[in-house]
Amino acid sequence: MRLSIYQKPLLSCTISGLSFAFLKKKDTKDNGSRSKRVGRSQRKMLAEEEFLHRQALSMALHQHQLSQRFDGSMSRRIGTTSSRRHSDPLANNEKKVLESLENVKFKRIILIHGEGFGAWCWYKTIAQLEEVGLQPTALDLTGSGIDLTDTNTVTTLAEYSKPLIQYLENLPEDEKVILVGHSSGGACLSYALEHFPEKISKAIFLCATMVSNGQRPFDVFAEELGSAERFMQESQFLIHGNGKDKPPTGFMFENQLMKGLYFNQSPTKDVALAMVSMRPTPLGPIMEKLSLSPEKYGTGRRFYIQTLDDRALSPDVQEKLVRENPPAGVFKIKGSDHCPFFSKPQSLHKILTTGGWSLHSCDRPFLYVEH
Repeated sequence: MRLSIYQKPLLSCTISGLSFAFLKKKDTKDNGSRSKRVGRSQRKMLAEEEFLHRQALSMALHQHQLSQRFDGSMSRRIGTTSSRRHSDPLANNEKKVLESLENVKFKRIILIHGEGFGAWCWYKTIAQLEEVGLQPTALDLTGSGIDLTDTNTVTTLAEYSKPLIQYLENLPEDEKVILVGHSSGGACLSYALEHFPEKISKAIFLCATMVSNGQRPFDVFAEELGSAERFMQESQFLIHGNGKDKPPTGFMFENQLMKGLYFNQSPTKDVALAMVSMRPTPLGPIMEKLSLSPEKYGTGRRFYIQTLDDRALSPDVQEKLVRENPPAGVFKIKGSDHCPFFSKPQSLHKILTTGGWSLHSCDRPFLYVEH
């Protein structure tokens, strides 16, 4: 590494080919005296370096999202093919995975985030999927991530899901995609299955709101948050974008509650990224009852991934969803919080590639547990 004229080492961060560098705090004494100064000064320096790392990570992800588009739509794609293979922890198994995926017909995987999140949350998943030759695309739903739409103006599930619908509309006739939806993003998958069943090879619900016909996405969270009616009247997390005298337009949990609900097993760096990137969730889409028909939605091939250390959508609730609306197969990730793309990225990757693909061809329902 080349040093500047002042010989200050650089703190660097590289995300999907983007590199950012920051100057470390200047040493105040020579190495001999500095070795004696542990404790408070060292902790302060480490804290500053950690803060710079978080800033770099967030900046890299957001800048990279801005530079990517899909056919001029509002969809954003993050992640690029790079030469990470030799340093990636999955490198030893890569050849085996690549061989198992060679004959996979449909390699486009569309990643749909949950409430408050954006395409940025999939950065680990995207890098890993690209390494094995798949084509992941993460979309920002309307009013989410770096989409500039005012959250308070998003009132329907159709509007919220518009980037996904536009993506599917632009697909060539002979193309199909695999959808992966996280948390309340599962409602967008159900909506897409009802409107474009012929363009969806598989729909994978990741600790998500896999609702039944006539059910609201919010109903899935009712055990944790109370009834929809009570939440609308009493919740302290509601946002009244049109004035206090008008119905609420969105909601957002405060940071400490969010950390406990969503990130109880996630690395601190990923939690820090989320804290500066989360946005309010539009209320209308998750309060809307879905109309799902057996002729369209019912023909889709659905799978569910359960997260067993989840405090936002408890394992019992996830089990109930699977029981009441049975998918073709169920995967379980032990030790994962509500965000397995942060807390258990390798396990999630294994399900989406080696563990999952071989089982996806089964004709009977199955259960697969990933540790």
